[in-house]
Parts: sequence; C-alpha cells; structure tokens
Amino acid sequence: MTRILFFTLFVIAAALGLAWLADRPGTISVAWLGYQIETSAFIGVVFLSVFVVAVILVLAILRYIWTRPSAIAAHMRERKQKQGFDALSRGLVAIGVGDRAQAQRYAGVAQRNLPQEPLTALLKAQTAQLKGDDAAARRTFEGMLDHHDTELLGVRGLFLEAKRAGDEGAALVLAQQAVDRNPKLAWGVNALFDLQARSGDWDRALNTLAIARQNGHVDSKSANRRRAVLLTAEARETEAFDPSKALILANEALRLAPSLVPAAELAGRLLASKGEVRAASRQILRTWSLSPHPSLAVAYAFAKPGLSPKDRLKRVEYLAKQTPDDVEGTVAIAQAAVEAQEWDRAREVLEPYLEEAPSARICTLMARIEGGSGDKGREREWLARALRAPRDRAWIADGYVSDRWLPVSPVTGVVDAFEWKAPADAIGRPDETLQIDEWTGPPRDASAMLRESHPTQAPDLRDEAPADVGEPPIEGPSVIEGTAEEVTVSEPQPAPPQPADTGTAKPEDAPSGETTSAPETPEPPEGKAETQASSASVAKTGDGAAEEKPPASILVPPRAPDDPGVAPDTEDESEVSLERLRSAHIR
Repeated sequence: MTRILFFTLFVIAAALGLAWLADRPGTISVAWLGYQIETSAFIGVVFLSVFVVAVILVLAILRYIWTRPSAIAAHMRERKQKQGFDALSRGLVAIGVGDRAQAQRYAGVAQRNLPQEPLTALLKAQTAQLKGDDAAARRTFEGMLDHHDTELLGVRGLFLEAKRAGDEGAALVLAQQAVDRNPKLAWGVNALFDLQARSGDWDRALNTLAIARQNGHVDSKSANRRRAVLLTAEARETEAFDPSKALILANEALRLAPSLVPAAELAGRLLASKGEVRAASRQILRTWSLSPHPSLAVAYAFAKPGLSPKDRLKRVEYLAKQTPDDVEGTVAIAQAAVEAQEWDRAREVLEPYLEEAPSARICTLMARIEGGSGDKGREREWLARALRAPRDRAWIADGYVSDRWLPVSPVTGVVDAFEWKAPADAIGRPDETLQIDEWTGPPRDASAMLRESHPTQAPDLRDEAPADVGEPPIEGPSVIEGTAEEVTVSEPQPAPPQPADTGTAKPEDAPSGETTSAPETPEPPEGKAETQASSASVAKTGDGAAEEKPPASILVPPRAPDDPGVAPDTEDESEVSLERLRSAHIR
C-alpha cells in the first residue's frame, strides 16, 4: 500500500514538473568541440533524463556481468548446504527408526556437502554404532576432539563407547575430562560421581558431589543424604585401623541423615566400646524412632557391657516402646526373651502376629520358643511353616536382596539405593500360595516310580507270563521291587533250606520227584524294600518232564517311609539296574 502511494505521488510530481516546463518556454544552447546545439528547455530536460536512465542501465548490466561468477558460486554453496542439512535431517530420522542403509546413505551425502558441520560427524558416528562398527565410531569421536566445537561431543561419545564396552577405567578418565572442561554439564558430573562411588573412592566422590551441588545438578536434600551415605561407607572401612576417625565420620553422617541405620549402628558400637553408654543409647534411640531395624536393637541391647539376658530384655522393651506400632520392636523383644529363656513372654508378644500369615522370622522364633518349652512336634510344625512363610524385610536395591547394607547398588551402581523392605515375590505371599502335596500312601521304591515316569521303559513284571522252559539250570534269585499294592500274593509254599553258598543250583542236585525252587535270597539291608521269591516251581517227574507249580509266596519286608531304599555299602542283588528289570522273567 505504501509503495502504491509513493508511486502515485511520484507520477503526479513528474506530471506537474513537465507541465510547469511546458508553460515556460526557453532555449538551451550547448557549444562543445566546435559544435553548437540549441534546443528548447523541455526537450533538453527530457533528453537529460533519458541519458541518466541509460547510464544507470548500463552500469547495472556491467555490475550484473561482473558479479555473476560469485553469485553462481554462492548459489552452489547454498544448494549444497540445503542438500547437506536435508541429508542430516533424514539421516537422524533413519537413525531413530534403525534403518542402517538409509542412515549410511544420508551420512555419505552429509559428509560430501557439510564436511565441517558437527552434526555430520555425529551422524557418521551414530551410523557406525548402528552398524555395530565400534572401531569406526571411536575413530569418529576421536576426530571430534581436534575441533573446539565438537570436543565435548567427542568426549561424551567415547565415554558412552567405554561404558558399552565395560571399560570402567577409560570411562572414569573421560568423565573426569568432561568435568574439567565444563563442570556445568550434568552428565559428566553425575557419571564421574557414580563411577567414583562404585570403585569405592569415597574422598573423590565427596569432592564431585560438592561440584554437583555447586552447579545445581542435585538438590540440597539429596546431596546431604548422599554425603551421609559416603561418609558412612568411609567410616566402615576406617573402623578397623582408626576408630576415632570412623566415629567422627559416622557422627557427621548422622548429622546430615539422622535416619541412616548403618551410621547409627556404627556410631553406637564405637561409643559403647569407648565406655560412653549414654551417648550410644541416645544415638541409637534417635535413629530407632525414625527407622527401626534389628541391628539397632542388638546394638542397644549390648551397648552396656556385663548385662544378663534378662537385663538386656528390659533394655529392648524400653527401646520397643518408642515405636509400639512397628513389628521390629516386637521381634526384638521376642528375640531377647528367647535368649533370656522367657518363653511365655516371647510367646505373649508374638501372639498378635500369629493369626494371619506370620513372616519367616516370626515362625523361626516360635519354633525356638516351642523347642525351649519341650514341644518338639510344635517346633517341627513352626519350622515347616517358616519354609513357606512370607519373607522378612531385607536390604533391597534394584531387585538385589542383601543380608547387609551396601552404600552402592551392585546392579546399577546408584548411591543410596538399598531400602529396608520386604521382597515382593511368590515366596513372600501367604501360606496358601505354595501348596506341597505330601505322599500319604505306602512306601514307594525306585522301580515303582520308574514305571510311573517311564511306562514304556519299565514293563510291569507281574503281567508277564511264565517262560516256557524245559529243564534249564536254575539261575540265581530274581529281585523284583514294587509297592505292596502292585504285588499279587499267592498261596505260600515253603522253600527248602539251602546251603550258605547261593550259587547256581543244578537240577540233578534235587531228589527225583521233589520240587526244586530258587534259593532264598539273603535278607536285604534294613530299609530296602524288595520282593524276593521264585516266580514258579518246576517239578521233575520220572521221565524228566517239567511240571509247573503255583508261584511261591512273595514277601515284602517293611521299610521306613523316609528311607531312600539304597544301602550305602551293598552292591549285590539289592542294586537292580534298568537292564535287569527289562530282562527279568518269571521262570
């Protein structure tokens, strides 16, 4: 709109000027180089205007011709940049979706068009990572270190490669370089802190924590808690050779985090060892009121040396009064009462927790109580319940269950990851979660279970027909194992006494007309259930013909239900292999 207004005003001004010249006639005379030109003023002005416009056009054309090469070069550069940035955009998208072929293609285009662009090197490195070429990725990141703009990008890339390769030493050095170059980078400070804490370098980890707090990478509350954890870890390592320093560190940790159980337990023990019973008790009481724990109860009970078990019970009862609604106090009282052999007192404090599913620790304490009272049956019952009871609280971090507190998670390396809580798994559910079917039938031996699990491999011997034999030598006794229900007992027929030597009996050894039966198998070791008998009796007539007799009786000696049925030092007929079971026949 403004341009139209100015153009209109210009046209009006030009028209008015030309009209003004036309109303005022005059003559213009020019004498130059022997020539004299005379014309009217109007024509002179018009000619002068045309001349100026022509000069301007000539100059514009010359300028256009003069600037064409640089303009063409600039256009080419702009076109390459456009193609390069477009390749970067498409390449990063291909990296995101995991398209290795497209990522490699666009990385090449970006490298040709934008060789100095930091994003080009990043795309190239990430393409190499996507292809699994770790060596090429490391070379690319190392090349970034030579340029100021990409130096930190190269450090971070090499750090991630070292972490992926499991090289903790290289990762620690690279994280330290990142912090030295720019401590405002949160990833460098946090990574350095985690690596130093995981390696147990508590002093350097404390310094790094101070840098993180100074640059706003961690809030004050979290920083105080982490500092307390690191001080406690250092105090536990220092306790063996410098108890005074360990006590100072533990007290500083409790000043920052009063609910830190390991620090309170350590400070209480060290104060008690120095004879400062009141200070130790006061320290433990303060932490117990914030977070009850069994180790605090033990430290409080033994803070004053020389006390009898009943006096320690009184101290624990006073401690438990500080947290009447927590189960740790009740368990601590029951534990102290058991040690003092106050069975009624222990049973009384545990009584409210026995109605529903008690934990494994409570079941174990009840077993000790019943055992101390002399009721062995109830003791075994509580021990059996303890196997299926919900699991008790433990130190847990990232799914890792530990019986003692650790400053760093062994899974992720995070500081102060352990929590005192009950594991949440199938074993920790109520008693009805795990049902165990107990065998209440008669004792079962190896062959019976073998037939149940592999019916095609272990045939039932009692279903086989007696072998039709003429007059073979009578072999040694066959041993058949099975349950009482699986054996058909026929009318007993006593076998004649045999000599001590149980070798092979020849048919001619028996008198004519008498029954020759298999020799009696020696009695197996106690606890081994065997069915021993000859399956059929062969009677000899005068002409040597064999006559079948009813099967002899099958005796099943009793054995204890819990006995596995294997004699440890017997390797004769009592050990029946699968091949013998397959080849056994009733003769």
